[in-house]
Amino acid sequence: MKTTIALSSPSELEAEALVAVVLDYNEAKQDKNAKPQLKVATNDTAMQSAAADLLASGELTGKLFETNLLHKPAGLKGKRLLLVSGGSAKKFSTYELRRIAGTAVRTLKSRGIRSFALIAPSGIAADEAVRAIVEGAHVGNFDPDYYRSDRKDQKIDAITIVASGDKSALEKSAAEAQIIGESQNFTRDLVNEPSNRMTPTILGERAKKMCAEVGLKCEVYGADKIKELKMGAFWSVAQGSDEPPTLIVMKHEPAGAPEKPVLGLVGKGITFDTGGISIKPADGMEKMKYDMAGGATMIGAMRAIALLKTKIKVIGIVCATENMPSGKAQKPGDVQIAMSGKSIEVINTDAEGRLVLADGLHYAKQLGATNLVDAATLTGAVVVALGYTNAGIFTNDDKMYERFHAANERAGEKMWRLPVDDEYMEQIRSTIADIMNTGGRWGGAITAAMFLKEFAEDTPWIHLDIAGTAWMEDQKPWISKGPSGIALRSLIEFVKSFAA
Repeated sequence: MKTTIALSSPSELEAEALVAVVLDYNEAKQDKNAKPQLKVATNDTAMQSAAADLLASGELTGKLFETNLLHKPAGLKGKRLLLVSGGSAKKFSTYELRRIAGTAVRTLKSRGIRSFALIAPSGIAADEAVRAIVEGAHVGNFDPDYYRSDRKDQKIDAITIVASGDKSALEKSAAEAQIIGESQNFTRDLVNEPSNRMTPTILGERAKKMCAEVGLKCEVYGADKIKELKMGAFWSVAQGSDEPPTLIVMKHEPAGAPEKPVLGLVGKGITFDTGGISIKPADGMEKMKYDMAGGATMIGAMRAIALLKTKIKVIGIVCATENMPSGKAQKPGDVQIAMSGKSIEVINTDAEGRLVLADGLHYAKQLGATNLVDAATLTGAVVVALGYTNAGIFTNDDKMYERFHAANERAGEKMWRLPVDDEYMEQIRSTIADIMNTGGRWGGAITAAMFLKEFAEDTPWIHLDIAGTAWMEDQKPWISKGPSGIALRSLIEFVKSFAA
Protein backbone atom coordinates (compact mmCIF):
# COMPACT_ATOMS: atom_id res chain seq x y z
CA MET A 1 0.00 0.00 0.00
CA LYS A 2 1.55 3.28 -1.12
CA THR A 3 1.30 6.07 1.46
CA THR A 4 1.40 9.78 0.67
CA ILE A 5 1.32 12.76 3.02
CA ALA A 6 -0.66 15.78 1.84
CA LEU A 7 -0.64 19.18 3.53
CA SER A 8 -3.35 20.62 1.28
CA SER A 9 -6.86 21.56 2.33
CA PRO A 10 -9.01 18.40 2.47
CA SER A 11 -11.81 20.01 0.48
CA GLU A 12 -9.39 20.80 -2.37
CA LEU A 13 -8.01 17.28 -2.61
CA GLU A 14 -9.10 15.18 -5.57
CA ALA A 15 -9.67 11.60 -4.45
CA GLU A 16 -11.81 8.55 -5.10
CA ALA A 17 -12.98 8.97 -1.53
CA LEU A 18 -12.33 11.30 1.37
CA VAL A 19 -12.57 9.81 4.84
CA ALA A 20 -13.33 11.94 7.88
CA VAL A 21 -13.76 11.07 11.54
CA VAL A 22 -17.00 12.08 13.22
CA LEU A 23 -16.94 12.61 17.00
CA ASP A 24 -19.66 13.09 19.60
CA TYR A 25 -19.08 16.29 21.55
CA ASN A 26 -22.01 15.83 23.93
CA GLU A 27 -19.91 15.10 27.00
CA ALA A 28 -22.63 15.86 29.54
CA LYS A 29 -24.96 13.08 28.47
CA GLN A 30 -26.64 11.57 31.52
CA ASP A 31 -29.73 10.39 29.70
CA LYS A 32 -29.13 7.40 27.44
CA ASN A 33 -31.74 8.79 25.07
CA ALA A 34 -30.00 12.17 24.73
CA LYS A 35 -29.08 13.02 21.16
CA PRO A 36 -25.39 13.04 20.22
CA GLN A 37 -23.68 16.26 19.17
CA LEU A 38 -21.83 15.05 16.09
CA LYS A 39 -19.13 17.05 14.32
CA VAL A 40 -16.47 16.25 11.76
CA ALA A 41 -13.06 16.31 13.48
CA THR A 42 -11.43 18.79 11.12
CA ASN A 43 -11.08 22.56 10.88
CA ASP A 44 -11.95 22.52 7.18
CA THR A 45 -15.27 24.39 6.94
CA ALA A 46 -16.13 22.90 3.54
CA MET A 47 -15.82 19.41 5.00
CA GLN A 48 -18.04 20.38 7.90
CA SER A 49 -20.63 21.86 5.53
CA ALA A 50 -20.68 18.77 3.33
CA ALA A 51 -21.55 16.59 6.31
CA ALA A 52 -23.76 19.08 8.16
CA ASP A 53 -27.19 17.98 6.92
CA LEU A 54 -26.56 14.30 7.61
CA LEU A 55 -25.11 14.95 11.05
CA ALA A 56 -28.06 17.20 11.94
CA SER A 57 -30.65 14.72 10.67
CA GLY A 58 -30.75 12.66 13.83
CA GLU A 59 -30.29 9.49 11.79
CA LEU A 60 -26.83 8.79 13.18
CA THR A 61 -26.12 7.38 16.61
CA GLY A 62 -22.44 8.29 16.86
CA LYS A 63 -21.64 4.72 17.84
CA LEU A 64 -18.01 3.76 17.31
CA PHE A 65 -17.27 2.56 13.72
CA GLU A 66 -20.65 3.65 12.34
CA THR A 67 -20.11 4.48 8.64
CA ASN A 68 -21.97 6.60 6.11
CA LEU A 69 -20.92 7.13 2.49
CA LEU A 70 -21.94 10.27 0.63
CA HIS A 71 -21.58 10.53 -3.15
CA LYS A 72 -20.63 13.78 -4.87
CA PRO A 73 -20.39 15.72 -1.59
CA ALA A 74 -21.17 19.41 -2.09
CA GLY A 75 -18.16 21.72 -2.01
CA LEU A 76 -15.57 18.94 -2.11
CA LYS A 77 -13.36 17.73 -4.95
CA GLY A 78 -13.38 14.17 -3.66
CA LYS A 79 -15.86 11.88 -5.43
CA ARG A 80 -17.14 10.43 -2.17
CA LEU A 81 -17.11 11.28 1.50
CA LEU A 82 -16.99 8.45 4.03
CA LEU A 83 -17.85 9.44 7.57
CA VAL A 84 -16.64 7.07 10.27
CA SER A 85 -17.70 7.58 13.86
CA GLY A 86 -14.98 7.65 16.49
CA GLY A 87 -17.39 7.73 19.42
CA SER A 88 -16.88 10.19 22.26
CA ALA A 89 -14.59 13.13 21.53
CA LYS A 90 -13.45 13.06 25.16
CA LYS A 91 -12.28 9.43 24.95
CA PHE A 92 -10.96 9.52 21.38
CA SER A 93 -7.30 8.53 20.99
CA THR A 94 -4.89 6.82 18.62
CA TYR A 95 -6.36 3.50 19.78
CA GLU A 96 -9.68 4.35 18.15
CA LEU A 97 -8.03 6.12 15.20
CA ARG A 98 -6.01 3.02 14.31
CA ARG A 99 -9.18 0.97 14.13
CA ILE A 100 -11.03 3.68 12.24
CA ALA A 101 -8.35 3.55 9.53
CA GLY A 102 -8.89 -0.21 9.28
CA THR A 103 -12.66 0.33 9.13
CA ALA A 104 -12.25 2.83 6.29
CA VAL A 105 -10.07 0.39 4.33
CA ARG A 106 -12.48 -2.51 4.76
CA THR A 107 -15.53 -0.38 3.96
CA LEU A 108 -14.10 1.11 0.79
CA LYS A 109 -12.29 -1.88 -0.67
CA SER A 110 -15.48 -3.95 -0.47
CA ARG A 111 -16.97 -1.39 -2.85
CA GLY A 112 -14.16 -1.75 -5.37
CA ILE A 113 -12.42 1.49 -4.38
CA ARG A 114 -8.63 1.21 -4.54
CA SER A 115 -7.43 4.51 -3.09
CA PHE A 116 -8.64 7.14 -0.66
CA ALA A 117 -7.56 10.07 1.48
CA LEU A 118 -8.06 10.13 5.25
CA ILE A 119 -8.10 13.42 7.10
CA ALA A 120 -6.05 13.20 10.29
CA PRO A 121 -8.44 14.38 13.01
CA SER A 122 -7.67 17.49 15.00
CA GLY A 123 -6.85 16.85 18.64
CA ILE A 124 -4.18 14.20 18.07
CA ALA A 125 -0.53 15.09 17.37
CA ALA A 126 0.05 14.79 13.63
CA ASP A 127 2.93 12.30 13.83
CA GLU A 128 0.98 10.03 16.19
CA ALA A 129 -2.09 10.26 13.95
CA VAL A 130 -0.07 9.33 10.87
CA ARG A 131 1.41 6.29 12.61
CA ALA A 132 -1.97 5.08 13.81
CA ILE A 133 -3.61 5.56 10.42
CA VAL A 134 -0.89 3.73 8.48
CA GLU A 135 -0.73 0.83 10.92
CA GLY A 136 -4.51 0.50 11.06
CA ALA A 137 -4.88 0.71 7.29
CA HIS A 138 -2.46 -2.19 6.79
CA VAL A 139 -4.32 -4.32 9.33
CA GLY A 140 -7.60 -3.61 7.56
CA ASN A 141 -6.16 -4.44 4.15
CA PHE A 142 -5.39 -8.08 5.04
CA ASP A 143 -7.83 -10.89 4.17
CA PRO A 144 -7.27 -14.59 4.87
CA ASP A 145 -9.12 -16.13 1.90
CA TYR A 146 -5.97 -17.15 -0.02
CA TYR A 147 -7.22 -20.48 -1.23
CA ARG A 148 -10.69 -19.57 -2.45
CA SER A 149 -11.01 -20.09 -6.18
CA ASP A 150 -13.51 -17.22 -6.37
CA ARG A 151 -11.33 -14.85 -4.36
CA LYS A 152 -11.79 -11.24 -5.36
CA ASP A 153 -8.77 -8.98 -5.62
CA GLN A 154 -9.98 -6.49 -3.05
CA LYS A 155 -7.28 -4.32 -1.59
CA ILE A 156 -6.42 -0.69 -1.18
CA ASP A 157 -3.41 0.24 -3.30
CA ALA A 158 -2.81 3.78 -2.05
CA ILE A 159 -3.74 5.99 0.86
CA THR A 160 -3.19 9.71 1.27
CA ILE A 161 -3.11 11.14 4.77
CA VAL A 162 -4.12 14.78 5.02
CA ALA A 163 -2.31 16.37 7.94
CA SER A 164 -0.50 19.53 8.99
CA GLY A 165 3.08 19.95 10.14
CA ASP A 166 6.59 19.16 8.93
CA LYS A 167 6.05 17.02 5.86
CA SER A 168 9.43 15.27 6.00
CA ALA A 169 8.87 14.33 9.66
CA LEU A 170 5.40 13.02 8.89
CA GLU A 171 6.74 11.02 5.95
CA LYS A 172 9.31 9.46 8.28
CA SER A 173 6.54 8.50 10.69
CA ALA A 174 4.54 7.01 7.83
CA ALA A 175 7.53 5.02 6.56
CA GLU A 176 8.20 3.54 10.00
CA ALA A 177 4.52 2.73 10.48
CA GLN A 178 4.44 1.03 7.09
CA ILE A 179 7.29 -1.26 8.14
CA ILE A 180 5.38 -2.18 11.29
CA GLY A 181 2.09 -2.66 9.44
CA GLU A 182 3.69 -4.82 6.77
CA SER A 183 5.52 -6.86 9.42
CA GLN A 184 2.27 -7.41 11.31
CA ASN A 185 0.68 -8.68 8.10
CA PHE A 186 3.75 -10.83 7.41
CA THR A 187 3.13 -12.43 10.81
CA ARG A 188 -0.55 -12.90 10.01
CA ASP A 189 0.35 -14.47 6.68
CA LEU A 190 2.48 -17.10 8.45
CA VAL A 191 -0.25 -17.87 11.00
CA ASN A 192 -2.95 -18.06 8.34
CA GLU A 193 -1.31 -20.91 6.44
CA PRO A 194 -2.73 -24.39 7.04
CA SER A 195 -0.38 -26.83 8.71
CA ASN A 196 0.25 -28.84 5.52
CA ARG A 197 1.56 -25.61 3.97
CA MET A 198 3.34 -24.35 7.09
CA THR A 199 5.35 -27.24 8.50
CA PRO A 200 8.29 -26.54 10.82
CA THR A 201 10.59 -26.91 7.81
CA ILE A 202 8.60 -24.41 5.75
CA LEU A 203 8.46 -21.97 8.68
CA GLY A 204 12.25 -22.19 8.91
CA GLU A 205 12.57 -21.55 5.17
CA ARG A 206 10.27 -18.52 5.36
CA ALA A 207 12.23 -17.13 8.29
CA LYS A 208 15.56 -17.65 6.53
CA LYS A 209 14.31 -15.99 3.35
CA MET A 210 13.01 -13.01 5.30
CA CYS A 211 16.29 -12.65 7.18
CA ALA A 212 18.28 -12.68 3.93
CA GLU A 213 16.03 -9.93 2.54
CA VAL A 214 16.40 -7.58 5.50
CA GLY A 215 19.99 -8.29 6.55
CA LEU A 216 19.57 -10.49 9.61
CA LYS A 217 21.78 -13.43 10.50
CA CYS A 218 19.79 -16.66 10.54
CA GLU A 219 20.46 -20.29 11.29
CA VAL A 220 17.85 -23.02 11.01
CA TYR A 221 18.75 -26.22 12.82
CA GLY A 222 17.16 -29.65 12.72
CA ALA A 223 16.77 -32.64 15.01
CA ASP A 224 20.50 -33.39 15.25
CA LYS A 225 21.28 -29.95 16.65
CA ILE A 226 18.32 -30.09 19.03
CA LYS A 227 19.64 -33.38 20.40
CA GLU A 228 23.22 -32.09 20.49
CA LEU A 229 22.09 -29.14 22.60
CA LYS A 230 20.27 -31.59 24.89
CA MET A 231 16.96 -29.82 24.42
CA GLY A 232 15.07 -32.69 25.97
CA ALA A 233 11.89 -30.72 26.61
CA PHE A 234 11.69 -29.48 23.00
CA TRP A 235 12.55 -32.90 21.58
CA SER A 236 9.95 -34.62 23.74
CA VAL A 237 7.23 -32.76 21.83
CA ALA A 238 8.86 -33.20 18.43
CA GLN A 239 9.46 -36.95 18.75
CA GLY A 240 5.83 -37.85 18.05
CA SER A 241 5.69 -36.28 14.58
CA ASP A 242 6.95 -37.46 11.22
CA GLU A 243 7.62 -33.80 10.36
CA PRO A 244 11.14 -32.82 11.48
CA PRO A 245 11.38 -29.96 13.99
CA THR A 246 13.34 -26.78 13.41
CA LEU A 247 15.19 -24.48 15.77
CA ILE A 248 15.17 -21.02 14.20
CA VAL A 249 17.79 -18.53 15.45
CA MET A 250 17.75 -14.95 14.11
CA LYS A 251 20.24 -12.28 15.15
CA HIS A 252 20.15 -8.51 14.81
CA GLU A 253 23.63 -7.17 15.59
CA PRO A 254 23.84 -3.64 14.18
CA ALA A 255 27.13 -1.76 14.06
CA GLY A 256 27.45 0.63 16.96
CA ALA A 257 24.97 -1.19 19.20
CA PRO A 258 26.01 -1.48 22.85
CA GLU A 259 27.21 -4.86 24.12
CA LYS A 260 24.32 -4.90 26.58
CA PRO A 261 21.42 -5.25 26.87
CA VAL A 262 20.80 -8.13 24.49
CA LEU A 263 17.10 -8.82 24.06
CA GLY A 264 15.95 -12.39 23.58
CA LEU A 265 12.60 -12.85 21.80
CA VAL A 266 11.41 -16.45 22.12
CA GLY A 267 8.36 -17.78 20.31
CA LYS A 268 6.31 -20.96 20.52
CA GLY A 269 6.19 -22.48 17.03
CA ILE A 270 3.78 -25.43 17.24
CA THR A 271 2.70 -25.58 13.60
CA PHE A 272 -0.12 -27.94 14.52
CA ASP A 273 -1.27 -29.07 17.93
CA THR A 274 -3.38 -32.20 18.26
CA GLY A 275 -2.66 -32.35 21.97
CA GLY A 276 -0.51 -35.43 21.47
CA ILE A 277 -1.56 -38.52 23.42
CA SER A 278 -3.73 -36.20 25.58
CA ILE A 279 -5.60 -35.51 22.36
CA LYS A 280 -7.86 -32.50 21.95
CA PRO A 281 -11.56 -32.76 21.05
CA ALA A 282 -12.18 -32.82 17.29
CA ASP A 283 -14.47 -29.79 17.43
CA GLY A 284 -12.40 -26.73 16.56
CA MET A 285 -9.12 -28.59 16.21
CA GLU A 286 -8.62 -27.12 12.73
CA LYS A 287 -7.83 -23.80 14.40
CA MET A 288 -4.72 -25.36 15.96
CA LYS A 289 -2.72 -24.31 12.91
CA TYR A 290 -2.50 -20.99 14.78
CA ASP A 291 -0.51 -22.52 17.64
CA MET A 292 2.67 -21.12 16.09
CA ALA A 293 1.41 -17.54 16.36
CA GLY A 294 3.94 -16.68 19.07
CA GLY A 295 6.79 -17.87 16.87
CA ALA A 296 5.38 -16.05 13.85
CA THR A 297 5.15 -12.88 15.94
CA MET A 298 8.84 -13.10 16.80
CA ILE A 299 9.77 -13.66 13.14
CA GLY A 300 7.67 -10.63 12.12
CA ALA A 301 9.15 -8.57 14.94
CA MET A 302 12.69 -9.38 13.85
CA ARG A 303 11.78 -8.23 10.33
CA ALA A 304 10.58 -4.86 11.62
CA ILE A 305 13.56 -4.48 13.98
CA ALA A 306 15.97 -4.99 11.09
CA LEU A 307 14.17 -2.62 8.71
CA LEU A 308 13.86 0.06 11.39
CA LYS A 309 17.64 -0.28 11.97
CA THR A 310 17.13 -0.32 15.72
CA LYS A 311 20.47 0.15 17.53
CA ILE A 312 20.10 -2.71 19.97
CA LYS A 313 21.19 -6.33 19.86
CA VAL A 314 18.28 -8.74 19.54
CA ILE A 315 18.16 -12.53 19.30
CA GLY A 316 14.99 -14.18 18.01
CA ILE A 317 14.41 -17.86 18.72
CA VAL A 318 11.54 -20.03 17.51
CA CYS A 319 11.18 -23.66 18.54
CA ALA A 320 9.02 -25.16 15.79
CA THR A 321 7.44 -28.59 15.74
CA GLU A 322 4.14 -30.41 15.47
CA ASN A 323 2.53 -32.04 18.52
CA MET A 324 1.20 -35.35 17.25
CA PRO A 325 0.00 -38.68 18.71
CA SER A 326 1.92 -41.68 17.42
CA GLY A 327 3.82 -44.73 18.57
CA LYS A 328 6.84 -42.45 19.08
CA ALA A 329 5.00 -39.74 21.01
CA GLN A 330 5.71 -39.01 24.65
CA LYS A 331 3.11 -40.21 27.13
CA PRO A 332 1.59 -38.77 30.28
CA GLY A 333 3.84 -39.72 33.16
CA ASP A 334 7.07 -39.52 31.16
CA VAL A 335 9.98 -37.59 32.65
CA GLN A 336 12.03 -35.33 30.36
CA ILE A 337 15.30 -33.53 31.04
CA ALA A 338 15.34 -29.95 29.77
CA MET A 339 18.40 -28.20 28.37
CA SER A 340 18.88 -26.46 31.71
CA GLY A 341 19.12 -29.82 33.47
CA LYS A 342 15.74 -29.54 35.19
CA SER A 343 13.61 -32.68 35.13
CA ILE A 344 9.99 -32.39 34.03
CA GLU A 345 7.16 -34.81 34.73
CA VAL A 346 4.79 -34.66 31.78
CA ILE A 347 1.27 -34.80 33.21
CA ASN A 348 -0.52 -33.71 30.06
CA THR A 349 1.02 -33.85 26.58
CA ASP A 350 -1.29 -31.01 25.50
CA ALA A 351 0.73 -28.68 27.75
CA GLU A 352 3.50 -28.82 25.16
CA GLY A 353 4.10 -25.14 24.43
CA ARG A 354 5.78 -24.56 27.77
CA LEU A 355 8.10 -27.48 27.05
CA VAL A 356 9.48 -26.02 23.83
CA LEU A 357 9.68 -22.54 25.39
CA ALA A 358 11.61 -23.89 28.38
CA ASP A 359 14.48 -24.89 26.12
CA GLY A 360 14.10 -21.79 23.94
CA LEU A 361 14.41 -19.47 26.95
CA HIS A 362 17.45 -21.29 28.29
CA TYR A 363 19.13 -21.27 24.88
CA ALA A 364 18.51 -17.54 24.49
CA LYS A 365 20.38 -16.99 27.78
CA GLN A 366 23.24 -19.18 26.57
CA LEU A 367 23.49 -17.02 23.43
CA GLY A 368 23.85 -13.92 25.60
CA ALA A 369 20.33 -12.58 26.11
CA THR A 370 20.14 -10.33 29.18
CA ASN A 371 16.38 -9.70 28.94
CA LEU A 372 13.78 -12.19 27.76
CA VAL A 373 10.32 -11.91 26.23
CA ASP A 374 8.37 -14.93 25.11
CA ALA A 375 5.06 -15.04 23.24
CA ALA A 376 2.81 -18.05 22.94
CA THR A 377 -0.73 -19.23 22.40
CA LEU A 378 -0.12 -21.05 25.63
CA THR A 379 -3.32 -21.71 27.56
CA GLY A 380 -7.08 -21.87 27.23
CA ALA A 381 -7.09 -20.70 30.83
CA VAL A 382 -6.01 -17.19 29.82
CA VAL A 383 -9.12 -17.00 27.64
CA VAL A 384 -11.25 -17.98 30.64
CA ALA A 385 -9.55 -15.23 32.66
CA LEU A 386 -9.42 -12.42 30.10
CA GLY A 387 -11.67 -13.44 27.22
CA TYR A 388 -10.79 -12.50 23.67
CA THR A 389 -9.95 -8.86 24.47
CA ASN A 390 -6.74 -8.81 26.51
CA ALA A 391 -3.57 -10.84 26.24
CA GLY A 392 -2.03 -11.92 29.53
CA ILE A 393 1.29 -10.50 30.75
CA PHE A 394 3.44 -12.23 33.36
CA THR A 395 6.84 -11.08 34.60
CA ASN A 396 9.52 -11.61 37.24
CA ASP A 397 10.78 -8.02 37.03
CA ASP A 398 8.71 -4.92 37.83
CA LYS A 399 11.03 -2.46 36.06
CA MET A 400 10.93 -4.50 32.88
CA TYR A 401 7.15 -4.67 33.15
CA GLU A 402 6.87 -0.90 33.46
CA ARG A 403 8.96 -0.49 30.32
CA PHE A 404 6.86 -3.04 28.45
CA HIS A 405 3.60 -1.57 29.70
CA ALA A 406 4.60 1.87 28.40
CA ALA A 407 5.45 0.29 25.03
CA ASN A 408 2.15 -1.54 25.08
CA GLU A 409 0.28 1.71 25.66
CA ARG A 410 2.05 3.39 22.75
CA ALA A 411 1.28 0.42 20.51
CA GLY A 412 -2.41 0.43 21.36
CA GLU A 413 -2.66 -3.28 22.19
CA LYS A 414 -4.74 -4.52 25.11
CA MET A 415 -2.85 -6.62 27.67
CA TRP A 416 -3.37 -7.27 31.37
CA ARG A 417 -0.86 -8.26 34.03
CA LEU A 418 -1.50 -11.45 36.00
CA PRO A 419 0.42 -12.58 39.11
CA VAL A 420 3.30 -15.03 39.48
CA ASP A 421 3.17 -15.38 43.26
CA ASP A 422 5.26 -18.10 44.86
CA GLU A 423 2.18 -19.89 46.20
CA TYR A 424 1.24 -20.99 42.67
CA MET A 425 4.50 -22.93 42.45
CA GLU A 426 3.07 -25.55 44.82
CA GLN A 427 0.65 -26.64 42.09
CA ILE A 428 3.43 -27.74 39.75
CA ARG A 429 5.81 -29.45 42.16
CA SER A 430 6.39 -33.07 41.20
CA THR A 431 6.98 -36.00 43.53
CA ILE A 432 9.39 -37.71 41.10
CA ALA A 433 10.90 -34.78 39.16
CA ASP A 434 11.73 -31.11 39.67
CA ILE A 435 8.54 -29.80 38.12
CA MET A 436 5.29 -30.90 36.46
CA ASN A 437 4.20 -29.46 33.13
CA THR A 438 0.72 -28.61 34.37
CA GLY A 439 -0.81 -27.62 37.67
CA GLY A 440 -4.40 -28.61 37.05
CA ARG A 441 -7.45 -26.59 36.18
CA TRP A 442 -7.29 -23.69 38.62
CA GLY A 443 -5.12 -20.73 37.68
CA GLY A 444 -3.93 -22.56 34.59
CA ALA A 445 -2.50 -19.52 32.81
CA ILE A 446 -0.58 -18.60 35.96
CA THR A 447 0.86 -22.06 36.63
CA ALA A 448 1.97 -22.20 32.98
CA ALA A 449 3.78 -18.92 33.52
CA MET A 450 5.28 -20.24 36.76
CA PHE A 451 6.67 -23.18 34.78
CA LEU A 452 8.37 -20.81 32.33
CA LYS A 453 9.63 -18.61 35.17
CA GLU A 454 11.68 -21.59 36.38
CA PHE A 455 13.64 -21.48 33.12
CA ALA A 456 13.98 -17.69 32.91
CA GLU A 457 15.38 -17.88 36.45
CA ASP A 458 16.94 -14.54 37.48
CA THR A 459 16.99 -13.05 33.98
CA PRO A 460 14.43 -10.23 33.60
CA TRP A 461 11.57 -11.87 31.73
CA ILE A 462 8.12 -11.20 30.32
CA HIS A 463 5.70 -13.88 29.15
CA LEU A 464 2.83 -13.00 26.80
CA ASP A 465 -0.02 -15.50 26.66
CA ILE A 466 -1.79 -14.57 23.42
CA ALA A 467 -4.06 -17.62 23.17
CA GLY A 468 -7.25 -15.52 23.26
CA THR A 469 -6.06 -12.66 21.07
CA ALA A 470 -3.90 -14.15 18.31
CA TRP A 471 -6.99 -15.23 16.37
CA MET A 472 -10.03 -13.04 15.71
CA GLU A 473 -13.03 -15.29 16.24
CA ASP A 474 -15.33 -12.95 14.32
CA GLN A 475 -14.88 -10.33 11.64
CA LYS A 476 -14.76 -6.81 13.02
CA PRO A 477 -15.23 -3.52 11.14
CA TRP A 478 -11.46 -2.90 11.23
CA ILE A 479 -10.05 -6.42 10.88
CA SER A 480 -10.93 -9.69 9.20
CA LYS A 481 -11.68 -12.91 11.01
CA GLY A 482 -8.47 -14.89 11.43
CA PRO A 483 -4.93 -14.09 12.60
CA SER A 484 -4.49 -10.74 14.36
CA GLY A 485 -0.72 -10.25 14.63
CA ILE A 486 -1.13 -9.28 18.31
CA ALA A 487 1.97 -8.26 20.28
CA LEU A 488 4.15 -7.32 17.31
CA ARG A 489 3.60 -3.58 17.71
CA SER A 490 4.21 -3.75 21.47
CA LEU A 491 7.40 -5.71 20.94
CA ILE A 492 8.70 -3.13 18.46
CA GLU A 493 7.97 -0.26 20.84
CA PHE A 494 9.62 -2.21 23.65
CA VAL A 495 12.78 -2.87 21.63
CA LYS A 496 12.92 0.77 20.48
CA SER A 497 12.75 1.93 24.09
CA PHE A 498 16.14 0.32 24.79
CA ALA A 499 17.70 2.09 21.82
CA ALA A 500 16.31 5.53 22.68
